[in-house]
Amino acid sequence: MSLGFVIVGCGMIARFHARALAEVPGTRIAALVSRTKANGETMLAELKHAPVPIVATVEEAVKLPGVDAVIITTPSGAHLEPAVTAAAAGKHVVVEKPLEITEERCDRITEACDKHGVKLCTIFPSRFADSSVALKDAVAANRFGRLTLGETTCKWWRSQAYYDDGGWKGTQALDGGGALMNQAIHSVDLLLWMMGDAASVVGFTATLAHERIEVEDTAVAAIRFKSGALGIIQATTSVHPGYPKTIAIHGDKGSAVIEQEDVLRWDFSPPLPADAEVKERFAAKVGASGGAADPKAISHEGHRRQLADFVAAIRDNRPPAVDGREGRRAVALIRAIYESNRTGRAVGVG
Repeated sequence: MSLGFVIVGCGMIARFHARALAEVPGTRIAALVSRTKANGETMLAELKHAPVPIVATVEEAVKLPGVDAVIITTPSGAHLEPAVTAAAAGKHVVVEKPLEITEERCDRITEACDKHGVKLCTIFPSRFADSSVALKDAVAANRFGRLTLGETTCKWWRSQAYYDDGGWKGTQALDGGGALMNQAIHSVDLLLWMMGDAASVVGFTATLAHERIEVEDTAVAAIRFKSGALGIIQATTSVHPGYPKTIAIHGDKGSAVIEQEDVLRWDFSPPLPADAEVKERFAAKVGASGGAADPKAISHEGHRRQLADFVAAIRDNRPPAVDGREGRRAVALIRAIYESNRTGRAVGVG
């Protein structure tokens, strides 16, 4: 029996979820939630999807027949309410990144899903890229020895028109932050996944290339991880024309550098025969920018893989690969960077 998904919100990212679900066996779109019915109809037409009910509220959607799960694609600071409503109705919950814009709001979503016995997934599709999986496997196999330094860059560009469109981007209430919370959170999540929990951070943020926004378009941070290793984050929407994101993991026995999904460095002592295969498999190639300059220039493949994992988690009654507690970690680190910038001090990460 196929699982019925409701998609809440009919903006750009909702289309990625719809395309992904079309490629996940045993799933279907059961309904859309949109304050404006015309937006839902436009989305279905663009996707050449058969008609489905379009309702104005999550409360209406969860009462429809054949609804098993709800995907939240509303603005970041409006994830909590629909997620809690869905959980209370006994529906499994998928939330686009960030899970929410504060730790407290993240916790309320997780607690609601725990209370009502439903699965919760935070969307971080970068974890499902083949190169990210290979990097994580190398960390797990202790190929790096003692981890010493982790770095990530997200030097992207967004035009002023990007922030002016839609009315919520660049606001504290609904975006919760700028280049860190909206764009680089994928890179922050990957860094934490590879390096482990952060203990403290010192950060600086600034708004340098845009007007009429309440959030940062440029940020840097230095991290001390609980392991003792150190780390660096660079995050921008102020770097023209925008460059592919990178992650670099270093230790006393090896180093690896990945740009987008291309392996630029993969050096270990001792080397293994499989290393040559990794280098060849992920050799530099020409592909999509990954959103460096255009938020639409990303593939839905990562969403497909993550939603497939979520469906398997429901069927196998196991936790999803990226649950609510995992989703909270990047939010907590980013919020600590904001606090460090505000106070001028190192801030603990909780």
